[in-house]
Amino acid sequence: MENNHNQQFLKGYVSTAIIAVALIITAIIVAGAYKAKFNKQVTISVTGLAEKNFASDLIVWRGEYQRKSLDLKEAYALIKNDETNVRQYLKSNKIEDNEIVFSSISIQKEFDIKRNEEGKQISSVFAGYKLSQTVTVESTNIDRVEVVSREVTKLIESGIEISSLEPSYFYTKLSELKIDLLAKASADAKKRAETIAVNSGGALGKILRADMGVFQITAPNSNEDFSYGGAFNTSSKNKKASITIRINYSIK
Repeated sequence: MENNHNQQFLKGYVSTAIIAVALIITAIIVAGAYKAKFNKQVTISVTGLAEKNFASDLIVWRGEYQRKSLDLKEAYALIKNDETNVRQYLKSNKIEDNEIVFSSISIQKEFDIKRNEEGKQISSVFAGYKLSQTVTVESTNIDRVEVVSREVTKLIESGIEISSLEPSYFYTKLSELKIDLLAKASADAKKRAETIAVNSGGALGKILRADMGVFQITAPNSNEDFSYGGAFNTSSKNKKASITIRINYSIK
């Protein structure tokens, strides 16, 4: 009888202890949820933009010329003479030796192809050698090279079959420009965020995250499309650079 009484007492004690522990755990969970609810951080996300117009400081121009002959040695002698004349022309226009680069000579065999009425080839006759060469001028003197690129066709009068390609324009201080624009874009983002925070009755807190957008270089006042990987205009001497930055701030 006494053993039964002890067993019942023990069972009651264990049940009471389990209920007490459960209540404590529940209280902890509720308190944690309550704290998390009211301590949840309020954030704001803004995008800053910076743009700058600038002028290129480097020009790259290319010219191409060729010679044809049934005799390879003759064709080679002709194109080497053309190279000499092109170099002299450039130097006469104050282009420095270190700004001039001649490519290796490309040699291609040409054939006259004859076909029948069905378009099937019936014969192939050797027509000679075509030798081609490219001259490249890279200079910081943009105005001078622009004149050369327009007037180099005067060499045609001396028998040189040269074609002038459109110049490409570059900027050698892109790293410095990018850093400057990032600073301005960050300042723009902060100003936007402060305006939103103040108008919402709060104050701007610390930066939680910052992601740089795409760096774009386009021609000013153009309809060039912005690309996901970043546009990089080389056809315009005058350019416009732009960059965006997305920043998440906490709100106090």
